[in-house]
Amino acid sequence: DAMEIIRIGVIGAGSNTRLHHIPRLKEQKGVEISGVVNRSAASSERVAKEFNIPRIYNHWREAVEDDETNAIVIGTWPYLHAPAAIAALEAGKHVMTEARMACDADEARAMLQVASECPDLVAQVVPAPFSLGVDSTIQRLISEGYLGEILVIEHHGPSPGHVDRDAPMHWRKDRDLNGLNIMMLGIVYEMIMRWVGEAKRVIAKGRVIVKMRRDENGGMKPVHVPDHIDVTADMACGAQLHLQQSEAMPHLAGGGTYLFGSEGVLRFHDGRLYGAGRQDSELVEIDIPASERGGWRVEEEFINAIRGLEPIRYTTFEDGLKYMEFTEAVSRSIASGREIVLPLNVSA
Repeated sequence: DAMEIIRIGVIGAGSNTRLHHIPRLKEQKGVEISGVVNRSAASSERVAKEFNIPRIYNHWREAVEDDETNAIVIGTWPYLHAPAAIAALEAGKHVMTEARMACDADEARAMLQVASECPDLVAQVVPAPFSLGVDSTIQRLISEGYLGEILVIEHHGPSPGHVDRDAPMHWRKDRDLNGLNIMMLGIVYEMIMRWVGEAKRVIAKGRVIVKMRRDENGGMKPVHVPDHIDVTADMACGAQLHLQQSEAMPHLAGGGTYLFGSEGVLRFHDGRLYGAGRQDSELVEIDIPASERGGWRVEEEFINAIRGLEPIRYTTFEDGLKYMEFTEAVSRSIASGREIVLPLNVSA
């Protein structure tokens, strides 16, 4: 029956989960949130109370083992994405996991392997959201030849302010919690991949500006995640990519993502798309037709996919693995000073 009740267990209720996933899942017909577990009993209590969730789990495994649930939403930091997703799929439950699919490519590969062995289960990674409004238009313009041959892709992710030397250790800076993920690297690469496909070779430099930060117990902990990276890649489409992400570049003018082609230029910045042809003297904003304007519908897509109404497009585990491989290639290149070939060689 298409309207079978979908009962969801929530593992990790961070800000994105509270802001988007829980309320938007509750809005869907025939969807219930059965239980929740967060980092502490107190925070689990707060979330359960706020959203009227009947059950609090003491451990994430209880959510997976709960006979009531048939789907699991994972909103934890990346270190738990692979263990929880794999356990949920092995327990016969659909999975939606927060972005930064995993800690590294091996974990992502293990997740994809288990998902592919359960073809009747839905496996979804929360997608890179920034370009959803313009992705279809960019894809159409490229296919119509607006850019001609794509030659160069340039991305600058400037920082909102100066490096904060005194800020405590954040999970995004903690390799134990965040794995090899670096700033917004995976999200940006996922976005570029939607437009032009993947990279073939990667070389990168990175810098950790603040070498030690205070952890939640008050002790000092070394930081391994860079605050600034420069990545150069050969793309399968023939273009050369330069991707710069930084927490040390406030006031950088001209941020955003540029696609330079033999016939034209596209710039995506702050949700808007700009373009210029060969003869044009400056970039002008491109109107996005209503029929092409995408948006955030992750929770709806998840539920529809479970009901067999649509496939998962944003984002599949296959695409998640591709951005995790790219992310790991960047880390390996920074560590070794060498160029890394994609897809990564899997040691047997």
